[in-house]
Amino acid sequence: MKKFMDWLANSFAPKAKKLTQMPSVAGLSSAMQKLIPFIMTGSIVFFYNVFRSYIPQLPDLGNISNYSFGMIGLIAAFMVANQYMEKFKHQNYSITAGIVSVCVLMMTLHPVGAEEGVFDMGRVGPTGILIGVIVGAIVSVIFHNFSKLHLLQNSELPDFVIEWINNIIPIFLSLALWSTLIFSLKIDVFEVIINLFEPIQNFGQSLPGLILLVLIPAFFYSMGISTWLWSAIQNPIFIAGIAANALALKGGDTGMNIVTNETVYSLGLIMMGGTGATLTLNLLMCFSKAKKLKTLGRICIGPSIFNINEPIVFSAPVVMNPILMMPMWINSITGSCVVWFAMRGGLLNIPQDLMQVAQIPAPISSVMILQDFRAVLWYALLFALYLVTWYPFFKVYEKEVLAEEVKEEKNGEEFAAPVEAI
Repeated sequence: MKKFMDWLANSFAPKAKKLTQMPSVAGLSSAMQKLIPFIMTGSIVFFYNVFRSYIPQLPDLGNISNYSFGMIGLIAAFMVANQYMEKFKHQNYSITAGIVSVCVLMMTLHPVGAEEGVFDMGRVGPTGILIGVIVGAIVSVIFHNFSKLHLLQNSELPDFVIEWINNIIPIFLSLALWSTLIFSLKIDVFEVIINLFEPIQNFGQSLPGLILLVLIPAFFYSMGISTWLWSAIQNPIFIAGIAANALALKGGDTGMNIVTNETVYSLGLIMMGGTGATLTLNLLMCFSKAKKLKTLGRICIGPSIFNINEPIVFSAPVVMNPILMMPMWINSITGSCVVWFAMRGGLLNIPQDLMQVAQIPAPISSVMILQDFRAVLWYALLFALYLVTWYPFFKVYEKEVLAEEVKEEKNGEEFAAPVEAI
């Protein structure tokens, strides 16, 4: 175990952190974070609709969702190109590249073989988020590589003319590439990309896919690397899953996609207290014999109830702590399995609508999202399971902390004795 921890601390973690700082990775992660306000806006409307279903006199806010979350593919195209230009230090192209990406995505709206004037606006919504990410990335590659040419850098032409030329060329190249594929070669780029990534989407909706989508971020988080890094991989799977469920519900059917943001985060079942299900660890700390752990536990319990666990993860600490890292990984697996089998076995409803309300305490959020009071029973079961998992590891760590506190007290007494003698 010691060799493994040494390898994690001295070799793997530094390389992983260096990877996350690369512009190609940081840009994508940053773009996904900037999508959150638009996703949350849609979530608020779906959350509001829960009350509207009981009080039909309330006004219909559907268009607010349609033009926020309903345009998420279009927004993703802009944000990905925009953030790549920011991270690659091409601030002068950040707006232009984003707009070009939007223009390119609009090209995909006319399906191959469709009648003139027929547009599939669903392609700019949740199902188009993956296309938006790819379009934004490819447009960014064109702008980034063109900028390396430093065209007209030492020219005597007026600055505004140089700026025009340096924008017109990458704009033209970007639009020409996609226009050739879509209109000249008659390739339905949207369908091609969707079909290529369908195996990944299908795997993501499986039990192994769910476990990996929960465990991998938890593993890196236990080394201090933010879970936001993985949102670029998670979001296309999560959003496509919940969008398909919502569409099935509108058609009078029941969506069967379990792997969604709602299941993983918002329900507060897999992420009880945050990544790694740290709420029960926090409670154990509140009643610890060690002064340090008790103090930290009581300080951090408020955020933990609202599924915010950065304070406890970094202060306990769980990060790079060989004793507390292990239960975080175990909980990510067991929690995923329990929720999966409960939903697949019909013992718990599957989320049907977009409701990313992870900061509402569970099991309140669980019942509201699922419209299923059985969620309270599953919350209690998982609470007990997580508590049993954390307990032995916590007691080992508590013993170490107590020993350190006793040692510090003895050192303090030895230091104070000569002073009193004087």
